[in-house]
Amino acid sequence: MQREMQAECLWPLEAELAEGPVWLAEAGMLYFTDIKGQQLHAYRLATGERQSWALPTWLCWLIPRRDGDGFMAGFRDGIARLWLSPSLRIEYLLRPHAAAPLLRLNDAKADAHGAIWFGSMHNEDYSQRAGSLCRLDPDGSWQQASGDYHICNGPALGLDGRVLYHNDSYLARTYAYRLDPQGRLGARQLWRQFDRPREGGPDGMTVDADGCLWIAQWGAGRVCRYSPVGELLATVHLPVSLPASVCFGGDGLRTLFITTAWETLSPAELMEQPLAGSLFAVQPGVAGLPVHRYG
Repeated sequence: MQREMQAECLWPLEAELAEGPVWLAEAGMLYFTDIKGQQLHAYRLATGERQSWALPTWLCWLIPRRDGDGFMAGFRDGIARLWLSPSLRIEYLLRPHAAAPLLRLNDAKADAHGAIWFGSMHNEDYSQRAGSLCRLDPDGSWQQASGDYHICNGPALGLDGRVLYHNDSYLARTYAYRLDPQGRLGARQLWRQFDRPREGGPDGMTVDADGCLWIAQWGAGRVCRYSPVGELLATVHLPVSLPASVCFGGDGLRTLFITTAWETLSPAELMEQPLAGSLFAVQPGVAGLPVHRYG
């Protein structure tokens, strides 16, 4: 029987597009970005302490490094190293789409090999199939692994590391790729076609310790849990319509954090959704998986 839950607001934040949540266990902190607001936010679950940093451009994702020396950061125009201590510092490493200035990076995850899978998308015309799924290896080299995307979103690694899930939010589709032992992609297969507007568009997602997917459904005001074969198991309802991404954190990785947005809402919708852009959480009764790191 499907389980129904309600998320609660942790931080009534007016983020235009809050994305890329990542839990850093050693700090007890959740980090996430407001892409269009050009802010990086941190939230300490144990105390409710909050911290924010202004950024020079759009930060699309943040992934910790295995050596513990700061983060890898995907900005709209390239990939950089980012440090927060003793103060914010950014050092660009590569600009994968320098020859295509209308493309920007969008969403990423690291795998068990220490590589980062990151997506791109057209920044103005979402109808264009200009996006791609790329891989940044620990040695700093990168390559395009799959193309023909409108809006790349939510990479997530299956429980055994042999499946990579990836979304095209524009088409409301989740795809699945087989990964070989070296982390190379197999053929793309349609894993699930979502029914708009009821199910919204699949955005950020994560995998729990049972191998099930939790998918933020942009436009539908909910996050849903699916079995590895696509069966709907649970629904988390929110008082806002634009959940953007999810990740597990907290003690035992038993808290599901949910970031949200207000970027496409009308003035009337904003009046009806005063918590749009806030950080939410729920105790779903299952644990997540430790975050993979780059390097």
